[in-house]
Amino acid sequence: MVTVIVFNVIVITLAVLIHYEFLYRITSWLPHMRVRQRFRIVLIVLIALTAHAVEVWLFAVAFFVMHHADGWGHLQGNFGGELLDSVYFSYTTLGMGDIEPIGNLRYLTGLESLAGLVLITWTASFIYLEMTRYWEGD
Repeated sequence: MVTVIVFNVIVITLAVLIHYEFLYRITSWLPHMRVRQRFRIVLIVLIALTAHAVEVWLFAVAFFVMHHADGWGHLQGNFGGELLDSVYFSYTTLGMGDIEPIGNLRYLTGLESLAGLVLITWTASFIYLEMTRYWEGD
C-alpha cells in the first residue's frame, strides 16, 4: 500500500510540474510573439490543451502500469489491457462509465479527478489573466 501511495504522489507531482512548465513557457514566449493578440490567445489555448493531453497520457500510463502490477488494483469491464484503453479511461470515464477501477487503483482515479479540476482552473485563470493583460492592446 505504501508503494501505491508513493506512486500516486509521484504521478500527481509530475502532472503539476508538467502543467507548470507549459504555463511558464507560454509566459516566457508571449512577449516575443509578433502576432495579433487574438491569435496569441488561440495559441495559448492550444498549448494549454496540449498540456492537458500530456497529463491525460501521464495518468493513462500510470493506470496501465498499476493494472499490470500485482496487488495495485486493476481495471475491469470494457477494458482489454491495452495502453489506449487506459487513455480512454483516463480522459472519459474515471470510474463512471464502462470501465471500472478495482482495488488501490481507485485512489489514483480520484486523484486524477481532483488534479484535473485544479489544473483546469489554473489554466482558466491563466488564460483570463493573459487576456486582460493583452486584450486591449490589439
